[in-house]
Amino acid sequence: MSADESSVRRRPSMADVARLAGVSGQTVSRVANDRHNVDATTRDRVRAAMRELGYRPNSAARALRNGEFRSIGVIVFELSSFGTTRTLDAIATAATISGYAINLLPVLDVTQNAVTNAFSRLDEQAVDGVIILIEAHTLDEAGVLLPDGLPVVVVDSSAHYDYPIVDTDQAQGARLATEHLLELGHETVWHLGGPPTSFAADRRRRSWEQTLIDHGRDVPPVLDGDWTSSSGYEAGRRLAVNDKVTAVFVANDQMALGLLRALYERGRAVPDDVSVVGFDDMEEAAHFWPPLTTVRQTFAEVGRQSVDALIAEIRAGEHHHAPVAVPTELIVRRSTAPPRKT
Repeated sequence: MSADESSVRRRPSMADVARLAGVSGQTVSRVANDRHNVDATTRDRVRAAMRELGYRPNSAARALRNGEFRSIGVIVFELSSFGTTRTLDAIATAATISGYAINLLPVLDVTQNAVTNAFSRLDEQAVDGVIILIEAHTLDEAGVLLPDGLPVVVVDSSAHYDYPIVDTDQAQGARLATEHLLELGHETVWHLGGPPTSFAADRRRRSWEQTLIDHGRDVPPVLDGDWTSSSGYEAGRRLAVNDKVTAVFVANDQMALGLLRALYERGRAVPDDVSVVGFDDMEEAAHFWPPLTTVRQTFAEVGRQSVDALIAEIRAGEHHHAPVAVPTELIVRRSTAPPRKT
C-alpha cells in the first residue's frame, strides 16, 4: 500500500460497529434510526462503539429508508431585524428539541422571483418541510409559487395561501397598548408605525386606529419608520415639537428608543409630558430611561408552535389550516403616566 493510500482512512461502517459492540448489523441500524425496540444496555453499548470508531449514520440513506430527512428549511428575509432574529432563534431551538436540523435560506431581495426561486431550491434539497419567515407583502402576490407536496408553515404573515399561519396576536397587542394610554386619561394616542410593506406593522396600525374609533377618539396622522432607532429619532423630532402629542404608541421598542431621545432633546419629559409605549419587550427595554412600557411578544412560543405545526403536517401528510395567534402581554413600566394637568 502506498503512502497516499495508507493516509486515506476508510470510514467506519455499520458492520465495524456491530463487530465492536458484539451485536448484529440490524441492531446497529435500529439504534442509528432511533428505534425503540432495543434495550437500554445494548443501545448504550452500540452508541459507545459508534463514538469509539467515529461512526456517523448516513443521513441520506436513512432518509431513503424512512422517507424522512429530519431537516426543516427556513426561508427568511431581514436577518438583522430584532423580531426576525428572535423568531429564527426560537424556531431553531424548537426544531433541535424535536430532533430536526435547520436548513437556512436567506432571501436577499423580497421579489416574486426571489421567493419563488427560494422555494424551488429548497424543494430540491433534503428537507421535509419549510417554514416561511418573510413578513413583507410579497407572499400575497399571485406570482409567488409554492412547491406542491412540500409541507409549509407561514410565520408572521397574512398571506392568502392554504397553509397554516402562526403569528403573534398583533392586533391584541396594539389594542392593549392603545387602551392603556386612553385609560390613563389621554385624549388620543399618536402612532409611530413600522414600514408600510410589513404585515406586522399594518396589523398594529389598523388595530390602533380601530381602538381609537371604538372609543370615539380622533385618529391622528401616522408617522412611519423602518424599525430602526434612527428612524424613530427622526419621526420623534417631528412629534416632539407638537404640543398636542401627549401619548405615543410605537410599533417596536427600537423606534421607541429613538423617540425617547428626540423628546429628551426637545425638553419634553417622559412620562410627565409624553407617555410612550413600545412593542416587542426586547431585553434592553427594561433598561431604557425611563424603563419602557411595552407589549411583550413570546417569540419562543411562536417558534415552538411553528415547528409543531410543520411536524404535524409532515407526519400527517396533509394541511391543517387553522391559524395560530400567540397572545401578547402589556408590560407596564415607567414610561407611561396620566397626562399633565393644565
